Formats: sequence, structure tokens, C-alpha cells
Amino acid sequence: MITEFSTNHLGILLLAARWTLLVSLLAFVGGTAAGFAVALCRTSRHALLRRASMVYIQIVQGTPVLIVLFLSYYGLSVLGLKLSPMLAATLAMSIYASAYLGEIWRGCIEAVPPGQWEAGESLAMTRWQQLRHVVLPQALRLAIPPTVGFSVQIVKNTSITSIIGVVELTRAGQLINNATFQPFVVFVVVALVYFALCFPLSSAAKRMERNLHVAR
Repeated sequence: MITEFSTNHLGILLLAARWTLLVSLLAFVGGTAAGFAVALCRTSRHALLRRASMVYIQIVQGTPVLIVLFLSYYGLSVLGLKLSPMLAATLAMSIYASAYLGEIWRGCIEAVPPGQWEAGESLAMTRWQQLRHVVLPQALRLAIPPTVGFSVQIVKNTSITSIIGVVELTRAGQLINNATFQPFVVFVVVALVYFALCFPLSSAAKRMERNLHVAR
């Protein structure tokens, strides 16, 4: 039975947006943890760690995130590890985020002047102490704007998780369209909800970047 798009459908989309935010948040947390490890390996003194992390970044960035999602959901099940759609989506998006965040943070760490490392070394600090007390606080200031900006990409890319059955915003829009046959109305509303989620993040990233340039 075909129905008209109504406020009830809008409510369903808004409820589905919660799952979009949840997947985005989990992916950001997982990507942050793994990305920090990748950034440390990329800036390590050990050539093997630098090369291994560089290969990881190139593989993930060179692979469509949709393929990473399929490998997490279908590929692991072939190996006997069956993940729920939500868990597979979180894993895939975390892997995707870790490669990009790791490279962003690598650039921020390397942007800290070499003299800062030398200053820490002159105080008899270990490599980790130099990172923790001298370099990372400065790199963090540089990293906040691009990190917040990248979070917009995470939110938008959660739309592909609908393919494996996660009923987030895009999937809810598809289901409502199947009931209403009003694709223009439905997906314009979906686009507006995505815009409402992403615009504050995008604006915050630009504002932080401007403030950072002024502070310099």
C-alpha cells in the first residue's frame, strides 16, 4: 500500500539518524585508537615499523571503503568469524578512519620543529617522554582542525553500511521510499538530515583552522 510522506516518516528518519551517529562515534573512537598507533609507527625510529605502517595506510587508502565493509562482514564469516552488521560496520569504518587519521597525525607530529625534540633530549628525556611532554601537546593543537574535518567524512560514509543491513539514515530512507514511492521528497529530507549532522562539524573545523592561523 502506497502512503504519502508524513511527519511519522520524518520521525523514523530522525530515529535512524541516531544509528548513523552511533556508527560514526564508534568508528571515530576505534579509528582514533588505531590511528594513533599508526601515527606513532610512521614517526618511529625503527624502519620496519615505518614501512609496515606506510604499507597499511597505502592499502587501506587505496581500497574502497565498501570493499573493507564487505571483507569485514562477508569475508570474516567465511573464516568462521560471524559479525553482526553493526559490529562489522564499526570494524570497517574504524579501519578506514585509522588510515586517514594516522596519516593526518603523522603530518602534525612531523610539523613540530626538530628543535623541540632536541630540547627534550637535552633534558635527558626518553623518546616517549619527549613525545608525551613536548611534541604531542603541540601536535594536538595542529591536529584538531583536520581531525574534526575528517569526522564529516566518517558521518557521510556510514551511508554504505546500509548495504549489509544496518538501518541507519540512508537505509531508513530507502525503506520509506519503498512505501511512499516519493524518492525526491524522501531523499531530499535524508540529505537535509545529513547536512544538519555534518554542517556543525565542518563549520567548527574551519573556525578552528582560522583561529590556529591567527594564533601563529
